[in-house]
Amino acid sequence: MSEKDFPLDENGDVLRRMLKSGDNLNVPRNIDFVVVLPSESAADHLVNILKGWGVAAEVDFPGICPSLPWEVRAVRHMLPTHEGITAFESDLEREAAAVGGRNDGWGCMEVKSN
Repeated sequence: MSEKDFPLDENGDVLRRMLKSGDNLNVPRNIDFVVVLPSESAADHLVNILKGWGVAAEVDFPGICPSLPWEVRAVRHMLPTHEGITAFESDLEREAAAVGGRNDGWGCMEVKSN
């Protein structure tokens, strides 16, 4: 795998940085996806959808953004591939938008190559 294997978009940029730092992108790991929402009921609704998909999720109220103060953190165990991350973010965005929310990024722990 090389840095050229990723599209020129935000997810591709993150994956290129991960690869450049020595992360072994062939190892599955927990990836945290964050969605921000306008209300607790919207956050609870999204958590129920995610649990139906078999995805661990929890609600938090960091209150950082006044218009979207609620947060849902979804944790999915998967390979950090561009296709997988982008597809899951697309599914999250569709469900979040339906209740006035939006994606707010993703992250994971680094796994070094041996």
